[in-house]
Formats: sequence, C-alpha cells, structure tokens
Amino acid sequence: MEGSFVVLTGASGAGKTTLARFIKEHCSAIDEVLFFDSIGVPSVERMESEYGSVENWQQAMTIAWMEKIGHILRNGRRVGFEGQMRIAFVQEALTAAQISNARIIFVDCDDVTRRRRLRTDRNQPELDNPVTMNWAAYLRKEALTTGSEILDTGCEAFSDCVGRICS
Repeated sequence: MEGSFVVLTGASGAGKTTLARFIKEHCSAIDEVLFFDSIGVPSVERMESEYGSVENWQQAMTIAWMEKIGHILRNGRRVGFEGQMRIAFVQEALTAAQISNARIIFVDCDDVTRRRRLRTDRNQPELDNPVTMNWAAYLRKEALTTGSEILDTGCEAFSDCVGRICS
C-alpha cells in the first residue's frame, strides 16, 4: 500500500521550509518530512559544469528525490517534501518514480512579504533581487497554468496553512 505524499514547492521566502519544519514536529498526518536542500546545493559553476545548467541540475535532483521517496511511500509511510522545484519537474519525476497519489502545493506570498522575509526574517538580503522576484513570478505562473493547489502564506494565517496541508 502506497502512503500519501505532500510536495511543498515555491520560491525563496514563501514560507515552505517554516511550514515543513512545523509539520515535521506537529502533524500526525505525515510520518516523515524531507528537505530538498539537505542533499547540499553546489555552486552555479559546478551545476553548469556537471549538468549543463542550473535547471538541468534541479531536474536531475528532483528525479533522484522522487525515486527515493517512492521507496518510502511503497512502505506505506506518509511523506512531506519541501523544496524549490519547478512543478513540471515534480510532475515528470512523479511519473518516472510511479508515484500516483502526490498532492503538489505551491507555497507563495506577495513580493513585499517575500522581501521582508528574505531581508529581516532570514537575514539574506542578497536574495532580495530581481532574479528571485522573477523566479517567484515564473513559478507562480506555472502553478496557475498547471492548476496546482496554491497556499498564500502572505495573507493566510499560519495555522490555516498548516491545517490545509495536514488535512
């Protein structure tokens, strides 16, 4: 019996890691929470030299993660997974790993909230730049185009966000 699977994806500053950490500690509907970045994120130069581009690296790592998670799910465990991945890569990887019951949730917020979180909450002002904001807009458009579930942490209460994920 395959366990249930929730994927939280979105751009930096959206709140997905905060949500995932809380869920890991307090949500009985999920047995295990995994974090994409726990594998380590190499430099852009290394991604480009080994994979041809940052995008190719992200795609390859998403596929590798889904293979690993597929084995966990087939043991009946309920898994949460958090990472900054394109939804198209997640969908491709789910198909490759033969995972059929994933719930993809795009975690988002408005740019003002994202900037505050990056600068103040995370103390990463270098991420408050046009590249990050364009990436967030790209991922938001992809979520809308694919009809993915969207969780707006900028205007929904944290407890409501957690409740939606754990339901």
